[in-house]
Amino acid sequence: MKLIFGLALSVAFSFVGLGDAKLWAKDLPDYVIEQFGTPPTIPEGPLSEEVMNLIDQTVLATVRTGQWDPSKEDLLIQLGQAGDPRIAWVISDALRFVRSYELNIWFSRAAAELLEIETPGENFWGLITDQLIAWDIPAPPNYLEMKREIFTTVLPNMEQIFVEGDIDWRLVSWGGVLIDDRAMEDTDEACNCIPAADNPDVVSADEAWLAEDDVVFGIVVNGAARAYPRQIMEVREMVNDSLGGRDLGIPYCTLCGAAQAYFTDKLPAGVGRPILRTSGLLSRSNKVMYDLNTFSVFDTFLGTALTGPLAEKGVTLGQASVVTSTWAEWKAAHPETTVLAEKYALGRDPDFRNGRDANGPIFPIGDVDPRLSVHEDVIGVVTATGQAVAFQRSVAILALQAGEDIAFENVRIVLDAGGIKAIDTDGSDLGSHQAFWFAWSQFYPDTELWSG
Repeated sequence: MKLIFGLALSVAFSFVGLGDAKLWAKDLPDYVIEQFGTPPTIPEGPLSEEVMNLIDQTVLATVRTGQWDPSKEDLLIQLGQAGDPRIAWVISDALRFVRSYELNIWFSRAAAELLEIETPGENFWGLITDQLIAWDIPAPPNYLEMKREIFTTVLPNMEQIFVEGDIDWRLVSWGGVLIDDRAMEDTDEACNCIPAADNPDVVSADEAWLAEDDVVFGIVVNGAARAYPRQIMEVREMVNDSLGGRDLGIPYCTLCGAAQAYFTDKLPAGVGRPILRTSGLLSRSNKVMYDLNTFSVFDTFLGTALTGPLAEKGVTLGQASVVTSTWAEWKAAHPETTVLAEKYALGRDPDFRNGRDANGPIFPIGDVDPRLSVHEDVIGVVTATGQAVAFQRSVAILALQAGEDIAFENVRIVLDAGGIKAIDTDGSDLGSHQAFWFAWSQFYPDTELWSG
């Protein structure tokens, strides 16, 4: 096929009249308007039969055939003149798989006209999608049906992923790799995916293969400590493990700098242990994980099942804290720690992430809360009252080293093995983790921020 292989801040709505048409416009934060401009007004209601036919004959037909029919140019021009910005979401989804420069121009021109913006001169899919996310343009009616056709035509193993659920499908894009749908006993086999590691072999601290300054993600469960080296998590992005008598699913999103540890046992009656896998999809540059057994999609940041049987049962996974540290500091604090065996690293450069997206996120994220820079590290946690709070790591670690107390509601921030974690007033673990600010703030848009 020639086309491939080469959660937003709250907004208010106001209604305006235009003849007999009913339109609405958005009241967005000033910083969004400053960066992205004023959004267009948007019609309500279903798309007309004429518009649906235009979408089918241009965008969807191009995906089905894998090539562009130049005779359809006039129809695509008509689609761009339809006056309904919602259509741009369907064009954006198709743009993700387009390699032809000419077709990028044609599709981007139609989307830009619908959004009443200038046509991008480069990064066509990224800039169009950023605009759609930042303005929070609503999806058109029947959007999931059209999006499912686009994605499953190109990525046929995704059929069980694109289903109805409590998920904002507008924000879901393709990360450029195939789904990891290997059975648990087949994870030693190579795949054109991001390969999870299941029940990994470990070695003692004395047998460890790491350099002193290598970054590790440390977890302690019931007194048992284990280090998950970044070299490994960069290439695996998902580990299904057992530690301290508990089962864990440990995703690492390289794009948002977040390693998390979810308990995958002690779930509601009738729910088996989820085996977490990488879908190959992203949601605002955060990996989308799913359960191999049920194909239930999870919100990777929140641990909540959004689709499938696990969503129907209301499954939300609890978290253990993950401490981002160096190997030297982690093993000094936890001399009995184990560490994953070197074979899982696959020879990856440990600074892969930092070199790849050093100039900012490489996938669309739309608007970002301006209180911190996009790649500022924060320690995030949710309080007993349900309030999300982020602690700016660079400031917090200096304050803690100076002997200052840092607290918010029931949360206490403490030093641990060279990193930071959150504990409750009784000293119990609150399941905190480190992440880039853009990721934490978009999945917790009402987050409080401690910055000293």
